[in-house]
Amino acid sequence: MNDNVFDAENQQKQLLAQLLALDDNGSLEGDEMRALRLALEFMKADQALIEKKIASTLVVFGSHLIVSPEAAEAALSRATNAEQLARAKQQRAMSAWYDEARQFGRTVSERGGALVSAGPRHNVLATGGGPGIMEAANRGAWEAGAPSIGFNIALPEEQLPNPYITPSLSFSFRYFAIRKMHFAMRASALAIFPGGFGTLDELFEILTLIQTKKMSPIPVILFSRPYWTTLIDFDALVQRGTIRKEDANSFEVVDSVEEAWAVLARTGPMMKTALREP
Repeated sequence: MNDNVFDAENQQKQLLAQLLALDDNGSLEGDEMRALRLALEFMKADQALIEKKIASTLVVFGSHLIVSPEAAEAALSRATNAEQLARAKQQRAMSAWYDEARQFGRTVSERGGALVSAGPRHNVLATGGGPGIMEAANRGAWEAGAPSIGFNIALPEEQLPNPYITPSLSFSFRYFAIRKMHFAMRASALAIFPGGFGTLDELFEILTLIQTKKMSPIPVILFSRPYWTTLIDFDALVQRGTIRKEDANSFEVVDSVEEAWAVLARTGPMMKTALREP
């Protein structure tokens, strides 16, 4: 090895050894430090939300693949073969839910307590921070002039935070488990738009927490009767005895923002108390 290279490497090692533990990010890697990484990941977001006086959240889930009507029309105009045309038509049909999520984000932000100028903020809109339905909901809150939260996740296929999240409330997580805790622990209600694996995972996570009484009951609203009634046969689960009848009544299905708001107003998530896991 060249002496100059050796000296440079040795000097670098000495500099790293002199770093305080808090400044040496590399020391946090490795299996033996996982518990600390989990704790730090939880505390960073929790402290920020406490400092911003976020008392409760209204969580929105849905597919990252559902695009805005404008993007759907642009894709349709660019289609050059049958496969692209079919995909673009599918996107255009589903893009109506982007608009609905956008309107939902605006409505709940205007009516739910997120716009208060002093004191704790309630029912602040929170999403997974990415594109699609998440972007639409954050966009609606932004249009209302309200803060909104993005709980993003680091993935091999990078998912950048959408531009409508309040910058100081944009978080990135390494661990799904800690991200899920933040979705659940302040949630006063859950709104689920059409989505795929991730959306289904989050839906059943919350329903399971409610079923097992690890979380206080909250309104769970599924948008789009045609989508959910054809996707999952909840009645079949009841008929086969794998869930109780009351479990199948732990959510409501709607087709519009006003219908969803009626559910929220009737079931009480607008209360001035954060619903956290006991």
